Amino acid sequence: MAPKERPGRGWAGQPGREGSFAIALCVHDLARVTGTRIKIGEPSRVGALLARPGSAREKASGRAARLLSVARAAPLLASVACSGCAPVGPNFERPAAIVSPEFKEIKGWKIATPRANEPKGEWWSVFHDPELDQLMRVVSVSNQTIKADEANFREALALINEARAGLFPTVNGTGSATRGLPAGTNLTAEATGAWTLDVWGQVRREIEAQQAGAETNAAILANTLLAAQSALGLAYVTLREADSLEDLLSRTIEDYKRSVTITQNQYNAGTAAKSDVITAQAQLLNAQAALIAAGVTRAQSEHAIAVLMGRPPAGLSVPHGTLATRVPSVPVGLPSSLLERRPDVAAAEETMREANAQIGVAFAGYFPAVSLSGLIGYSGNPFATEFGASNPVWSIGSSLAQPLFNGGLTTAQVEAARQTYQADVATYRETVLTAVQQVEDALSGIRILSREVKVQAEDVRISREATQITLNEYKAGTQAFTAVVTAETQQLSAEESLLSTQGQLQADAVNLIVALGGGWTQSMLPDVTAQTSAIPPH
Repeated sequence: MAPKERPGRGWAGQPGREGSFAIALCVHDLARVTGTRIKIGEPSRVGALLARPGSAREKASGRAARLLSVARAAPLLASVACSGCAPVGPNFERPAAIVSPEFKEIKGWKIATPRANEPKGEWWSVFHDPELDQLMRVVSVSNQTIKADEANFREALALINEARAGLFPTVNGTGSATRGLPAGTNLTAEATGAWTLDVWGQVRREIEAQQAGAETNAAILANTLLAAQSALGLAYVTLREADSLEDLLSRTIEDYKRSVTITQNQYNAGTAAKSDVITAQAQLLNAQAALIAAGVTRAQSEHAIAVLMGRPPAGLSVPHGTLATRVPSVPVGLPSSLLERRPDVAAAEETMREANAQIGVAFAGYFPAVSLSGLIGYSGNPFATEFGASNPVWSIGSSLAQPLFNGGLTTAQVEAARQTYQADVATYRETVLTAVQQVEDALSGIRILSREVKVQAEDVRISREATQITLNEYKAGTQAFTAVVTAETQQLSAEESLLSTQGQLQADAVNLIVALGGGWTQSMLPDVTAQTSAIPPH
């Protein structure tokens, strides 16, 4: 039985036509164009041969097999031809960042050479606080913002495989069975394939862009984790500062109660006025109100810590503690080291890499698209004695699509991609400058506040001494109670100022470690190529 001609499938439906297509081969820097002409089978002649008995059928089957071999080999030959072509577009080179040779505020600070003593990973361990250590460990596990960024990173890995699928042909299978008169039963089974050759590297640039996008998401994930840990660390400092303030106000209230007792005794003895008693009581009530108000800051800090840990506020209760007064020693490197140690800088760099690859994707629009297509299958009556290998249906074709006029669309797309890259370069440099500023701010804050703490500590010592002397003089009747109130108010103000400065000092220590990257390095970015399959699954 002669195979049914199938017009409209490639070139097989047009007897006697020959087709040709050109493939550009890139050998080193020399581009050579070679023309390949494929003779397409003529279904009518094949059908005539197959209609003959005996050896004619065998010859036709052999000829069909040879043609099918050419069809199978064409994609392989095209793949080999394209494998040496370098993708169009610029290759990425990291632009120079604006950094100084050293930090301005580095004087008197330890320079990190080598980095053996730097905090790595669990950077908060330098504070030697078991409670803080316990809280921090939960952040990376339960924080919902981090979970969202983890999902974004896994999505970026999937997009790499999606882009890589463009390197491979698509093959689809179809089958049908019909029965009618006078043809009878007809069974068709076909496999069709199409392949757009990545001659100019458009797909490879898209893969490069998606890989850079995945690296960007990985860096954003690391930065989000560091930011969440930093926020928890600062909230913890605020909470401990509130705890220490409560302790200070509790001690002050006890002192003020003794002052009330002294004034009451003096009034009962007739050596003090009633106004002294009332003034002492008012001072006591003010201190008690301040103690109550301190609970607001503590509660809010505790709530913030709970949310950062991925818990509702009702699910966390931090025990009472005190604010640390020792500032940990943190080695500081050179400003240029921030390029490798800050995840936000790494994210900005990978964003540039992605934008650079998109220039190549847009630039490939200037060049023709080369595609191959083919079909192979069998069609006929399965109940006929002649049905078998001699009933092939096949076609093979190629196409070349060259943009001739699109109103400047491709040029506009290339220019837009270039300007996007330039914007990302500016963002990268601004990110580096901000990183340097944050380190400088933390260094200057620690240096200046450390000097301030020493002066304030001396102020507290003198104020306590002045309060005690004034109170003794009041007991002896040589000093008015207003002098006692003034001395006690001055003492409380000095102690609160010292506590506030100590809290700022601890916060700046946290900010410095985080500004230096928290022990993170760019080498910690995952290998997205290893985490994505070479050939995407079906």
